[in-house]
Amino acid sequence: MKNCIFANKYSKLDTWNKHTKRLLKAELVKRGISIDDLVRRLNAVGIYETKSSINSKISRGTFSASFLIQCLNVIGCKNFDIEMPYNIAAEPIESYKTKVMQNEK
Repeated sequence: MKNCIFANKYSKLDTWNKHTKRLLKAELVKRGISIDDLVRRLNAVGIYETKSSINSKISRGTFSASFLIQCLNVIGCKNFDIEMPYNIAAEPIESYKTKVMQNEK
């Protein structure tokens, strides 16, 4: 279990929900696709969702794997790199605090 990702703090479901949400959002941004565009593309293939329902799903990060794959398919994503949550770029909070503190001096 020493090398298992599930044996550490990243095993919490909330962490994975946030990670999945960020991955989908990143793919949309890479392609310049808005939520309105996503709604139209999903509707065009018979997946009827509203902008509100999609915003809610993405905001919560609790959508199904099927929904994720449907979204990736309609936006033209053929390859999807699944990185571990701690490998995704995020705002470096500690560095930020340090820089702010230095500027206050």
